[in-house]
Amino acid sequence: MTSLDDQIAALATMSPAELRALWREQYRSLAPDIGPDLLRRGIAWRMQARVHGGLTVATRRAVDKCLTQLERTGEVGSPRDLAIKTGTRLVRSWQGKTYHVLVLDGGFEHDGRRYESLSQIARAITGAHWSGPRFFGLRKRRSSLGG
Repeated sequence: MTSLDDQIAALATMSPAELRALWREQYRSLAPDIGPDLLRRGIAWRMQARVHGGLTVATRRAVDKCLTQLERTGEVGSPRDLAIKTGTRLVRSWQGKTYHVLVLDGGFEHDGRRYESLSQIARAITGAHWSGPRFFGLRKRRSSLGG
């Protein structure tokens, strides 16, 4: 058996008919009606997933959620969009003072003013650019090591 890299490199020389046959072998279903480039990409992904592992459960759930939203509304928001219920109160202490934010439909309220984003509020509080969700503890900072 050849290495994974060799198998993937061989995809570039395959005809559309050969790619469709390999798709059936890899996925155990008929190839979708897409061009050879996308067939190659799909087959390569499947080969890599078998060797290195596929999507995590959380990622599969996020994809399923996006598909459901697309079918229902015809649009998909970013998976990084926050889902905070209207009426939720966010509290953050900063330099000895406590700040409260109320989540509204389509925005936020802080100190009697309406804001479109948490980042605007974080900037108003700190005077510096912050990720609002991170400032309010809704998202952790990404590790520089990819974790």
